Amino acid sequence: MDQSVAIQETLGKEENCIVAAQCDILLEDCSESRLLGLVECAKEHIFIYTHRRMAITADDVSLEDIIPITLDFAVVEQLVVVADTRVRMSYKNEKLELRLPFGSHSRFFLGEVNKAWSDDLVRSSSHTTSNKAQILAMPQFGLRDNLIRCELLKSEDSYTYLENFFFLGTYNVNGQTPKESLRPWLSCTPDPPDIYCLELDLSKEAFFFSDTPKELEWMKAVFEALHEEANYALQVKLIRLVGIMLIFYVKKEHAEFISDVEAETVGTGIMGRMGNKGAVSIRFRFHNSDICVVNSHLAAHVEEYERRNQDFKDICSRLQFRQLDPTEPPLTILKHVVLWIGDLNYRISDLDVDSVKDLITKNDFETLHSYDQLKRQIDVEAVFVGFKEGEIDFQPTYKYDTGSDKWDTSEKCRIPAWCDRILWKGKNIQQNHYKSHMDVRTSDHKPVSSLLIKRVNPEAYKKTFEEIVRNIDKMENECIPSLSLSKREFHFKDVKFMQHHAETLNLFNDGQVPCQFEFIQKPNESTYSKPWLTANPSKGFIAQASMDIDLEVFVNRTTAPDLNCGKQEIEDILVLHLERGKDYFISVTGNYLPSCYGTSIYSLCHMKEPIQDMPKETLLELDEKPLDIPKELWMMVDHLFRNAVDQEDLFQQPGLRTEFAEIRDCLDSGMPDSLGSNHSVAEALLLFLDALPEPVIPFPFYQQCLECSSSAGQCVISMLPQFHKNVFNYLAAFLRELLKNSANNRLEVAILTIFASLLLRSPTKQDFAEKRKTQEFFQHFLT
Repeated sequence: MDQSVAIQETLGKEENCIVAAQCDILLEDCSESRLLGLVECAKEHIFIYTHRRMAITADDVSLEDIIPITLDFAVVEQLVVVADTRVRMSYKNEKLELRLPFGSHSRFFLGEVNKAWSDDLVRSSSHTTSNKAQILAMPQFGLRDNLIRCELLKSEDSYTYLENFFFLGTYNVNGQTPKESLRPWLSCTPDPPDIYCLELDLSKEAFFFSDTPKELEWMKAVFEALHEEANYALQVKLIRLVGIMLIFYVKKEHAEFISDVEAETVGTGIMGRMGNKGAVSIRFRFHNSDICVVNSHLAAHVEEYERRNQDFKDICSRLQFRQLDPTEPPLTILKHVVLWIGDLNYRISDLDVDSVKDLITKNDFETLHSYDQLKRQIDVEAVFVGFKEGEIDFQPTYKYDTGSDKWDTSEKCRIPAWCDRILWKGKNIQQNHYKSHMDVRTSDHKPVSSLLIKRVNPEAYKKTFEEIVRNIDKMENECIPSLSLSKREFHFKDVKFMQHHAETLNLFNDGQVPCQFEFIQKPNESTYSKPWLTANPSKGFIAQASMDIDLEVFVNRTTAPDLNCGKQEIEDILVLHLERGKDYFISVTGNYLPSCYGTSIYSLCHMKEPIQDMPKETLLELDEKPLDIPKELWMMVDHLFRNAVDQEDLFQQPGLRTEFAEIRDCLDSGMPDSLGSNHSVAEALLLFLDALPEPVIPFPFYQQCLECSSSAGQCVISMLPQFHKNVFNYLAAFLRELLKNSANNRLEVAILTIFASLLLRSPTKQDFAEKRKTQEFFQHFLT
């Protein structure tokens, strides 16, 4: 909720509330809730309001105090304590201590306050030595700070030593509730760990919704089982992907050294969105180390190791963390020390169940490990390149009869496997133990733990820091920065829908001083590049030598429509700006191959030939005698009707990325000898519907569908444009046929409501109530 609207209603005509944030003012023996507004008039001021509730109108707030941001104002201290941000501000002789909640909104508010304060310092001519140092610490004066951080990372070996540090744990509880103490797992070390990072997978059947009633029970069970010889604070608790949960506890004496805490999620289920599989992650800074903990649950089933590989790559590319400075590009997980835990679901291959159990009985884990899918995929560098895993000298952690140590005695008789794993990537890390915990029997999995060690020596760190600062002071002078570029022109050949293309631009610092660079906007444009083009990183600094920039082209459902019909071309000019230096111009061109993905139903019905056989000039003016439905849609549905009526997990199990590319090319070129596996064709169908510029039920009919009763639904469909009505009725009939075979394919109406959000899309962001209504509307056509 944007509470700045309520503040704005209290202001005069020439006053503007830039941003508002809720906080607690910390008094001697209590705290009181307040609403802060950063208000711009002649100069910026912080307005402090009391409020009765979530502020919606001016009636909900009452002005208490105003603090002008002038030379008498200062942000004295800013630190993260147990995920919240504590800030101390001063104005003349007054001091104010605030606690702002964890999240990007609080960081944005503080960033704007810091910006206003530093701008005022810059405008003034009366800089002191102390406030010059404060200016250099601001994000907009980041070159010096970046250079110091870079040099600290280079010298990390000189100020680190080994000591107990991270306890990593993973446990798939398979939908169970806690039935026993977790102490055998969480208190298995003689000395209390400094930090706990724990993964729990709580839910086995939840698919669409991100809540689970078992969360509080497991949180309580975990807290009660932490090592009793230390006091721990809950730093971050994240449960946003159905039952995938990541808990982060830190010893209270270390909490002040934890900063820049950020949390993100990625779904890798069907269409890369559903939360039945995926990852949750946190990143944080401990002293000078950027650390990222990833908890993932990858695709199931023995034969699906390629999908697990795909899930891993998706998580690595899509998990990105916003930085404190909102103008900085997001950080990928591989820019950190990475600790990866979870049910990775890799199995044992090429051995039958009896052979596996025989090797376990002999404790011959070395031989058994040679048949482990994850080891084999790492050996061929398909996944987890550069990661390490400790020696596995414990028996497989899956699958047991619940409540026992007996291997699976069900009809499926699963082959035992090391599904639950812990890996890491980074310098100065050593593993003290890696083991499973057979005494915990609540689930059909056994929990796993690992103790990793890495710690900063504060005295050595301070000495290194001071030496680096002295060297930088000597180096600063009036030299003009300069760069050499490896290329000025880039051409991307045969760009396709949802296919990543990348070229490398090398920047070489051929001057005498560090270079701060940024790709900047051109006049009258809101971003530095067209939406299909990104530069990674888009800004940064080069202390010495060179840096590679990835120029990436990716056409998605947003950018495809205009490229498909020829209104837009792959063509852009990037402006690379060098601070205190000149601008460089980089040309980016390419040829785009039109696709049925991102093309309208109307246009596709007027194309009897494959879209890539159509001359571009005819794509804007189509006068062919139309087809009833797009031929591409018919080809996918016909494949599924002939081959997948009895297929289990249809529209739940994601397809393979390589097969989607083949399906797209077949549809666009008109040469479909065989479209691919059933799961890949099913996902390709969903992506086709998702990419339509105008959904099957056009936007003007959206509200009418939400408001109509079950009996009136058919009436609304009858009013749709003819091609859209044909497609809706065709898909509904196909899905009803699938449901007739539910005894074999195990499909349910609730699962097929995934189509509701694709056929009936909101023109704006859809809330939870609207999502429910779209599902209820579509269900009437499936029964």
